Amino acid sequence: MHATHIAEAAADTTHPRDGLRAVAALRSLTDRLELAQVEAALREGMGWPDIAEALGVTRQAAHKKYAKKVDQSIPMPRRNA
Repeated sequence: MHATHIAEAAADTTHPRDGLRAVAALRSLTDRLELAQVEAALREGMGWPDIAEALGVTRQAAHKKYAKKVDQSIPMPRRNA
């Protein structure tokens, strides 16, 4: 199913069971897309503070959520002590 159709199903409150399934599908899609974008940002040399700002979270939250999920072959910036 196309993302637009899934979003429409998620917004339609006349069939809650279908809507809930659609919300879960969108959440899964969003998680995969967000990880792909974080990996792209790291490949482009963005640091955790920039990634966090773009996501609207703290640097610590972004790092905690993604540091172990990203492709480990991507060089990750280190924070200066």
